[in-house]
Amino acid sequence: MEKVIIIRYCELHLKGKNRGFFERQFAINMERALKGIKHEIRRQSGRYLIESFDEEDITLILSKLDKVFGIHTLAVGLKVKSDMGEIYSAAKQVCPKSGTFKVETHRADKTFPLNSMQISAQIGGRLLDETENISVDVHAPQNIVYIDVRENGTALVFSQFIKGAGGMPVGSAGKGLLLISGGIDSPVAGHMIAKRGMSIDCVHFHSYPYTNMQAREKVLELAKILSQYTCGTTVHIIKVTHIQEEIHKKCNGEYMVTLLRRFMMRIAERIAQKCSAQCLITGESLGQVASQTIEGMTSSNSVIENLPVLRPLCGFDKNEIIDRSKDIGTYDISIQPYEDCCTVFLPKHPVTKPKMADILAEEAKLDVNALVEEAMGTLEVVKF
Repeated sequence: MEKVIIIRYCELHLKGKNRGFFERQFAINMERALKGIKHEIRRQSGRYLIESFDEEDITLILSKLDKVFGIHTLAVGLKVKSDMGEIYSAAKQVCPKSGTFKVETHRADKTFPLNSMQISAQIGGRLLDETENISVDVHAPQNIVYIDVRENGTALVFSQFIKGAGGMPVGSAGKGLLLISGGIDSPVAGHMIAKRGMSIDCVHFHSYPYTNMQAREKVLELAKILSQYTCGTTVHIIKVTHIQEEIHKKCNGEYMVTLLRRFMMRIAERIAQKCSAQCLITGESLGQVASQTIEGMTSSNSVIENLPVLRPLCGFDKNEIIDRSKDIGTYDISIQPYEDCCTVFLPKHPVTKPKMADILAEEAKLDVNALVEEAMGTLEVVKF
């Protein structure tokens, strides 16, 4: 009898001939998450088992696996031989000592002499006879003993499913570049896209000395948390102070945010091409702030030449985004009172429905290419 962690995955079984690719990436990501912890990962049909670990590491292992996309459920259980006596011994260990229960059996091994209903009836009957203070309730039990008879001569016995992170294995859907600020939204956007299997790098724009180094460290801390879900990430840091000063000096102040966003998107596309990212990702939500109107988004998109822009939060309310940021552990850092570059030279009344003719007229006052090149010269890279 051996204690194991049973892992069921999400959509991988739907991938047909490509299933092997997704399963290999899934296994690689689990190994990365458990690096430095004693364990072995073994694949069974439709499942993975974590074995040969120290029992004192169970909580740590579960906390690491909780951030691995592609996991549908986890369960801590017992692995025994496909023998009714051993299955019963394991079931007795996981069975509650009081309350109502039932036994549910899945029999993958069709050569096993008893079918699922017979296994459940026999094991449940013995548990009822030999355990005080429990009773059977097959409709709404307080506890369930699960038995999974596998094809390789073993059975898995456990009593509780733990919900996994869901989604697809990171690395199975290309690579994107996330525009990450110090706010609530962008880390959530990165998390959502990573959940669909995309590797994530980040780009952060700062306005030192108008923003302080604490604002920079705040963003790096957010990226570090995000990297736990994305199997690592690289943060590209760009200074845009000179761009904001030029806009403030030469352009209508109402267009500060709109023009700055266009510069950010140009620079982000340059960085994406350098790091082989296939799209840009932003934390914009339609109508949330002045720059996030459909006109503002159209303006930002118009400077992108080759890449799609993904906005996974576009239809989310702010409260929904906040709830997700709390779930992934970024909220408390995001609300720290250190300003990002978009708050520098912020006009009292920013234009909310900019017209392209007016934007282009304001932008014509600037040497766009020279400002972009100067920004690229400030590039710093931090890896997690």
